[in-house]
Amino acid sequence: MSKSQFVCQSCGAVTHKWSGHCDACDSWNTISEERGAAPASGAKGVRLPKGRPSRLVGLKGEDAAPPRIETGLAELDRVAGGGFVPGSGVLIGGDPGIGKSTLLLQALAALARRGRRVVYVSGEEAVAQIRLRAERLGLADANVLLATETNVSDIIATMSEGEPPALAVIDSIQTLWSPVVEAAPGTVSQLKAGSEALIRFAKQKGTALLLVGHVTKDGQIAGPKLIEHMVDTVLYFEGDRGHQFRILRAVKNRFGPTDEIGVFEMSDGGLREVANPSRLFLGHDARPTPGTAVLAGLEGTRPLLIEVQALVSPSPLGTPRRTTVGWDGNRLAMILAVLEARAGIAFGQSDVYLNVAGGLKLREPAADLAVAAALLSSMTDTVIPPGTVLFGEIALSGAVRPVGQTEARLKEAGKLGFSAAVMAAAGETPAAPGIAVKALENVADLTAWAAAQNRGLRRIA
Repeated sequence: MSKSQFVCQSCGAVTHKWSGHCDACDSWNTISEERGAAPASGAKGVRLPKGRPSRLVGLKGEDAAPPRIETGLAELDRVAGGGFVPGSGVLIGGDPGIGKSTLLLQALAALARRGRRVVYVSGEEAVAQIRLRAERLGLADANVLLATETNVSDIIATMSEGEPPALAVIDSIQTLWSPVVEAAPGTVSQLKAGSEALIRFAKQKGTALLLVGHVTKDGQIAGPKLIEHMVDTVLYFEGDRGHQFRILRAVKNRFGPTDEIGVFEMSDGGLREVANPSRLFLGHDARPTPGTAVLAGLEGTRPLLIEVQALVSPSPLGTPRRTTVGWDGNRLAMILAVLEARAGIAFGQSDVYLNVAGGLKLREPAADLAVAAALLSSMTDTVIPPGTVLFGEIALSGAVRPVGQTEARLKEAGKLGFSAAVMAAAGETPAAPGIAVKALENVADLTAWAAAQNRGLRRIA
């Protein structure tokens, strides 16, 4: 006999009574009552059936690389690791209106035009709405099969008719419900049951399954983390609806590299691929200005040149502001402390603002050196010499530590016409024709280099 239990809709923690606060994930008003299922196998008083032994194999084998379904959208295929693997489950999340449905509809249309069977199942929009979007994007001629359904059993029965689809999109998992679970759509039980049934179907039929997920106000995919563990790939669509650029980032991929990114531009005709993302993240001001530095960064396997902007100004407040956009605020506090303790540059009476151009969110520690240079440039009202890129990690001791993929970073800088690079002295310095390399030991060397380069060079009014 089933009994009621109380489940946190944020983390999936189970309690025996209702509470306004979840002790597991520290969320408020996320616990709701659900009808519990029968005791799981292996619970107290339940005997497990006799199992069947599995065949054990060694690490060495002749297995070929998994085949790929290429959509024809190079940026999307790149993030997926070269295309989607048949039988894999992919979870894609992003803010409402960011362009998830548009991108997936474009991918399905590209595959359909190449003769592949593709299915788009929506639980949020009517068929007429999807057709209007396809007509606006110029995709109405593509043979994309549409359905509006939220019952998981009906969705599986629909896709089981005829030839299994090569690619199927379910938009979104929060609207699914299974008749075998006595809970409302969007609850943890329904999310787990629906996702598990669809992923099992995809693996049995060899269909690449794309599940669209809502996100919370913190930018995380709504629902328990168990859903992210069940799928093979997790993609996040980043960007601000006020800007035309969108970034698709892989945070988990069992068949390819993680932290790979694809860059798109939103236009009247849908999402267009950006051929050269480095030009997107660089400023277009012809005159160099104080507080800007160019980072030779790396996102996944892709080298990118990114402009970092800093503004240091006297603070009228007792507690100065520290504001960051696109970078970790805690890491900014660490860089400010290192500059003050190891280089004698005091920021205690100044407001500090830091921004990453183009809406990109930086996560790699190689940005430390570019951030420190931008802060020094704004603080001293001088400019970093044009055509210079910087990259390196800063330790608490003030030492500048080397980072990986130096050759790829320098090659990208040379391709875009940069002539100088500032990096860590430790480690191997690869040959970079046309680029003068300046090696630094610590942040004191950085301040000395900045002063020598900008001696007598002040901002032109």
